[in-house]
Amino acid sequence: MKPSFVLAAWLIPLGFLARTGPAQLRWTELGPAPISNGVYTGRVSAIATSLKNPRLYYVGGADGGVWKSLDAGATWTPIGDDLPTTAVGALALDPTNDAVLYVGMGEANFANHSRYGLGIAKTTDGGRSWTVAGEKVFGGRCISRIKIDPKNPKILYATVTHAGGFPLRVAARGHPGAKGPLGLFRSVDAGRIWFRVGKGLPDLSATDLALDPSNPKVLYVAVGHITGDSRNGVYKSTDGGLTFTKLTGGLPRSGAGRISLALAPSNPKRLYAVFVRAATSTGGGAWTLGVYRSDDGGLNWSLKSRRNFQASYGWYLSVVEVHPSNPDRVFLGGFTMLRSLDGGSTWRTITPPHVDLHAIAFDASGNLLAGDDGGIHRSANLGLSWVSLNRLGLIQFYAGLSLHPKNPKVLLGGTQDNGTVQRGTGKSWTRVFGGDGGCTAIDPGGTRRFLEYQGTGNLFRSVNGSYFRRSSTGIFGRNCFLPPFAIDPSNGSRMIYGTERVFLSTNGGSSWTAISGDLTGGGSAAIHGLAIAPSDGRYLYVKTNDGRVQVSTDGGRTWRLRLRGVPGWPRTTRPFAVDPRDPRRVYLAVGWFGVDQCLFSSDAGATWTALDGSLPDLPTHCVALDARGSGPPIVYLGTDRGVFRSRDHGLLWETYGTGLPNAPVVDLRVDLKNGRLVAATQGRGCFEIPLLPGDREPSRSLMPGGR
Repeated sequence: MKPSFVLAAWLIPLGFLARTGPAQLRWTELGPAPISNGVYTGRVSAIATSLKNPRLYYVGGADGGVWKSLDAGATWTPIGDDLPTTAVGALALDPTNDAVLYVGMGEANFANHSRYGLGIAKTTDGGRSWTVAGEKVFGGRCISRIKIDPKNPKILYATVTHAGGFPLRVAARGHPGAKGPLGLFRSVDAGRIWFRVGKGLPDLSATDLALDPSNPKVLYVAVGHITGDSRNGVYKSTDGGLTFTKLTGGLPRSGAGRISLALAPSNPKRLYAVFVRAATSTGGGAWTLGVYRSDDGGLNWSLKSRRNFQASYGWYLSVVEVHPSNPDRVFLGGFTMLRSLDGGSTWRTITPPHVDLHAIAFDASGNLLAGDDGGIHRSANLGLSWVSLNRLGLIQFYAGLSLHPKNPKVLLGGTQDNGTVQRGTGKSWTRVFGGDGGCTAIDPGGTRRFLEYQGTGNLFRSVNGSYFRRSSTGIFGRNCFLPPFAIDPSNGSRMIYGTERVFLSTNGGSSWTAISGDLTGGGSAAIHGLAIAPSDGRYLYVKTNDGRVQVSTDGGRTWRLRLRGVPGWPRTTRPFAVDPRDPRRVYLAVGWFGVDQCLFSSDAGATWTALDGSLPDLPTHCVALDARGSGPPIVYLGTDRGVFRSRDHGLLWETYGTGLPNAPVVDLRVDLKNGRLVAATQGRGCFEIPLLPGDREPSRSLMPGGR
């Protein structure tokens, strides 16, 4: 049985997560922190502010961990990098003690990149130290909201959802707790022990929670299974969450998906609810169903707006908040942001500098804060103007980071909803193209640069620093949102690109020709990983997001199906590393729990050997090799919790270096020329660490065929 990283104790001090590996080596953060001189960073999924101190802010990144500011967002410090995961769904600051913060792990926004949680963390000293509780209770699922009883802060409530993605729960990556209980949980001992409550609540995702501060036994829970369920709706408890009744007076009785809630602190009888239409099985159709208001504690509701502010993916972005001292001032966050100053009768668009809203809060001075896919923004005039507070690093890279062959300072990478970005020096990067940035590539001579945004054929090329121009003539077919492509390391004019089939260009991307048929099992499946052998470009390796590994040894004329049922994240990954000395020797990373996560073949995929050895049971997204010398290479793996390496071909694994946050590493690039390993994370940007020359185990290393 594979060793498991699942936390064994109910309440665990974070010292147990101390890093192993070469103590003298430390990862250096390269950014972006931020993009474009402070305007943008990555997705902020949660905000917590002090009721008394207008300068104290906490934010949670979707996969970027917890950050703290003592100067109202002018500067930030990461305080949760050693938590078991950097995926954050909810933050709650004790209303009686600004040093006590709870972090609900697991981002409850239902996207493919809304990663699973591993419990609820707590600090009592403002983030200097942490304990983690409830991993067995919540692991593999996400925390959507935490509320603290203001009259007795030892009593807490948390709502739980399944992890995101289409198909549902794919972001859980097969975690053994992914299908565990959902709904409402309570703690009566300040977060040490959690137990499920809520008789009358269905076992469906609880997407929001409101608590009456004047009578904390009154709770409202939004049950919003994103693809729809007849049991979706708003539920009320008057006994501290023990029992619930579904509220029906004027609310939709069918067709609803995700639901969001807010209660007016200055008038607890006033509530607002946002209903989203149920999403299709592929994530479409989730526009706004309606915004509703109650003035009598949920007994009766009136429709206030059907205006669609969520585009077609309200399952991903839906939040509502009420001004702390005026119940008529209500704010809605979706694709855009809306404001009403008259209780919902009229609305005005007040979208911050970046669309896609996930969190809304107010600081102790009454300033409005918005968390979105571009970071955190603040308004002193209720949304008429905004300033960015984004001197922090939350960027979610996708696989496909590029190193410049001549200038080690230059890096190029695609990011979630923040375009393609390029590093010059330091931690500040420049956005060079928009959309969701995907794979990038720079040819071996440094002349041509390639990037893309989401969708088939949205590939662009820049020659000698010119503008990026479309470079996809001849490409067609299905895509995995951000199609993978690669340049032949031995021939900079030769490239491959993946839809459901492989396309070849021999003229540096000017035109393309299909060299395979459909390599998937059909349906909507597409290629999400590919590689060209550095020593012989006739060897091509392909992985599809329906679990197939296909191989060609003749440049694409013929293909052989080598593996089926290999799980993993459905979007672009870099799952292969081919030994630069032998095109038949290939390594495959598998991003899933409970399976062999590092596979090796010495015969171009005809047979495979697991190299998991002492590797913890962690989804593994990318693999890279240091193949200097004549023996087996040093193998590096990017996992959901940092980078591991093996010097004996998979027998023993160790965490490599210190100082890397527990963020998912989605790309690794070995840079032998400059003696470094570069890692791209999905949530904390890019890092580098030195490579130690000749650092490998001697004679007990594997024979060429495996271990």
